[in-house]
Amino acid sequence: MAAPEPDAAAPPAVSRAHDKSPWNWLLFIPIVVPLIPALFNADSPRVAGFPLFYWLQLAYILLGVATTTLVYQMTKKRR
Repeated sequence: MAAPEPDAAAPPAVSRAHDKSPWNWLLFIPIVVPLIPALFNADSPRVAGFPLFYWLQLAYILLGVATTTLVYQMTKKRR
């Protein structure tokens, strides 16, 4: 069974791999910060009875959302 021939009239796929904005380096923050054990290696302080580790995980989620939103806003194409 032969593979179908690619359509010569189809436009090439657009890739954003060439985007070398320095803002993209900020995306390493929500990856690296949760990997630092010194930040969450404690039981106190407790917030609403939850140890530091659990509410700090929620803070990491907010950090990731905020960082991703900032990078998106700063790198999106202006029309």
